[in-house]
Amino acid sequence: MKRISLTLLSLVFLVGFLAACAGESSGDGEGASGDPITLYSPETPDLTKELAAKYEELYGQKVNVQYAGTNVLVNQMMAEKGNPKADVWYGGGGILPFESAVDKGIITSYIPESAEDWEVVENGIKMKHQDGYYVGTELFVLGFSYNTELVSEEEAPKTWEDLLDPKWEGKIQFPNPAASGTATLMVLSYMMQHGEEEGWEFFQKLASHANSIPDSGSAPTKAVAMGEAHIAIGFDFMAYEHQTKGETVDFIVPDKTPILVNPASLVEGGPNPEGGKKFMDFMLSEEAQQILANWQHIPINPEVESQTPLNIDSIKENAVDLDIDWVNENYDRIRNEWKSKIN
Repeated sequence: MKRISLTLLSLVFLVGFLAACAGESSGDGEGASGDPITLYSPETPDLTKELAAKYEELYGQKVNVQYAGTNVLVNQMMAEKGNPKADVWYGGGGILPFESAVDKGIITSYIPESAEDWEVVENGIKMKHQDGYYVGTELFVLGFSYNTELVSEEEAPKTWEDLLDPKWEGKIQFPNPAASGTATLMVLSYMMQHGEEEGWEFFQKLASHANSIPDSGSAPTKAVAMGEAHIAIGFDFMAYEHQTKGETVDFIVPDKTPILVNPASLVEGGPNPEGGKKFMDFMLSEEAQQILANWQHIPINPEVESQTPLNIDSIKENAVDLDIDWVNENYDRIRNEWKSKIN
């Protein structure tokens, strides 16, 4: 009996030892893929929660979502560099905050397998970072929302210069470039095409047509939906979100305009890098892309159909080729000059 008991005890010990070893190896050390994933995102909280819930449903792995504005999240990641809390950063109104983050050392290189064969720039649109520091998950178009009860499709502006027509005086809203990344993109893009002197002249006239220049990127489109403005400058999905709620809003893609991917990136030194990579893979999957499409965002996966009139084929001819290096070099300067020249 003693011999049997000792044999059983030895067997129990061996099984426990092997299980412990398996537990150590399955997680590949620190940041095991079964551990929770922390996602930082400035996108609509209900959207990011839906993405997290779908990931949890598919993979049985918890996703903790932390919402804040883009600048707040970037500053938080800077403060956490010694002990990062996030694994993935998704969204920021396009690529500009991510381009700036490369030199800050808060994101690291990872491109999902499904995006490895993408060209860095396709049809004038930068689809991913040349060194893999971010990958596009969807497309945003900068253009004009209009209230269909106040403006007909025929008379709605079709080019940026159309906004200076005297008939729009006191009827336009656009975000404040000193506060909004969406509006900073508008200013930088116009100046790249026309030069700074002509650019400042254009925006001084445009500002004189505005009845309000709010800090929020989405506020002008909301004002159009409420009839407080006839025309607003903003991203396409902002207009289509109001439209799906039954509000009288439609969207015009200007003749030449910035079209950007909205990216995801792996956080440098995050606690769960394997989980972070898996979540980035998921963001390009049909399941995640369908959620983005359902929120009126233009999906980047060709297998998922856009729920708005816009898709990559219909908008690619409108894309302005952005000089990202020039944008990075002049971003802060132009924002500061706006305060002194316009505000």
